[in-house]
Amino acid sequence: MNSLKKVPAVTGSFVLVCCILGAAAVAVTILVAICIGPTPLSPGKMISWIIGGEVPDPTERTILMEIRLPRVLLTGLVGALLSVCGAVLQALLMNPLAEPFVLGISSGAALGALSSMVLGVGLWSIGTSTAAFLGAVGTVVLVLALAGERGRVNMTRLLLTGVIVNAFFTSMIMLLVSLSRTEQLHSVLFWLYGDLSGARYDQIWLMGASCMGGLVVFFAHARALNLMGLGEQVAEQLGVEVQRSRTLLIAMTSLLTALAVSSSGLIGFVGLIVPHLMRMALGADHRVLIPTSALGGAIFLIIADALARTIVSPSEVPVGVITAALGAPFFILLLRAGGNT
Repeated sequence: MNSLKKVPAVTGSFVLVCCILGAAAVAVTILVAICIGPTPLSPGKMISWIIGGEVPDPTERTILMEIRLPRVLLTGLVGALLSVCGAVLQALLMNPLAEPFVLGISSGAALGALSSMVLGVGLWSIGTSTAAFLGAVGTVVLVLALAGERGRVNMTRLLLTGVIVNAFFTSMIMLLVSLSRTEQLHSVLFWLYGDLSGARYDQIWLMGASCMGGLVVFFAHARALNLMGLGEQVAEQLGVEVQRSRTLLIAMTSLLTALAVSSSGLIGFVGLIVPHLMRMALGADHRVLIPTSALGGAIFLIIADALARTIVSPSEVPVGVITAALGAPFFILLLRAGGNT
């Protein structure tokens, strides 16, 4: 936890260089990811087509534009949201083991989606993604309301409330799964562990706008996050409205996580692994940690999804299985180190 308090100064040029290098790495990762799969595509042909040269044949164009590109773009945006939300929550809760699912948002989103899948809520023109988003937002409102104390958000109560709500919703999820028909179980369980196969361009526009808006809000509060790491009293003495900032940032991280979960299902550990790696490599100053966590999260989840698509090709596994396989050992290492990085 002490590592969250060590915030060496960084310059604007350092932040810019990190962002440029990170964006270039994201572009390379996207190119590689769209080229691998059951039907390999040539990176050279893809680059030539992008710069206005050779046009892919109709089959390759369909695979690229209708299947892989929207999936890879959505995957990158989901990874960016989960990662940057994890970085912010770790600072807000002063807990290096925190990640976006700590507030029970994932179980709320899953409960909403499963209500649509299993109980036929879709008959009321409420799609699965919409039901998941409504369930997640409802969880945010519930947790913040229960954690409030005289207009202030109590951090200890917030964590305990998240654990309790998560446990209750998880039991409801198991009930719905037990009630689902046999032919529904595969799709239900696949979604529960992360499913990006249904990516659409309208989702990408929504996620892109939300990601940019969230990054602007988080970056505007980077100084406040740095000062909160020194303690609440110190931050207030230096001009930070701690309670106001905490409430705003918790609400923002919760809503962005809800959006990510409603688009992709339950994908854990992204918000834990990437911020720690970025913090170890670049330091704890949130002016550089916020943008690089977003870029690193995009790279991490794109790679994980590419593995999910190809590791048992032509079948695929839920991407949440890959992130859990990578994240569980990382989590154990953090616990053995006392949460320090």
